[in-house]
Amino acid sequence: MAEKLIFTLDTGDGEGKDVVIKLRPDLAPNHVARIAELAGEGFYDGVVFHRVIDGFMAQGGDPTGTGMGGSDKPDLKAEFNDEPHVEGVCSMARSSMPDSANSQFFICIDDARFLDKQYTVWGQVESGMEHVHALPKGEPPRSPGKILKATVA
Repeated sequence: MAEKLIFTLDTGDGEGKDVVIKLRPDLAPNHVARIAELAGEGFYDGVVFHRVIDGFMAQGGDPTGTGMGGSDKPDLKAEFNDEPHVEGVCSMARSSMPDSANSQFFICIDDARFLDKQYTVWGQVESGMEHVHALPKGEPPRSPGKILKATVA
């Protein structure tokens, strides 16, 4: 049996506010590899959730905090799949171009099935969803929540 890959986002300054995400290489192997690579390089450490919409999703992964940035790595080819966009699902953000995902991702706060088969699902929150719900809301939030440290194990 393949070992389980876990992507952990520390959102709480050592206060036990981890968001634990099960990575799904069975759905999106290239996107999972990118998330793991960026986490291993410390790319996500200190990055804010720049767009948090109540009843929809929390988006992060942009080092500029504007929603316009990404890593210096090439964009990824879409790996759209049949996994539904429901609460706790993690998916890759992109522009209007299907093959434009890079480093930004979002966590569904609620049902967002209208996104199904148009965005690449790569993970599922296993614990800590309450910390995602607690992130400051806004586009951008006045005082955004932050990923203090991201790790993959």
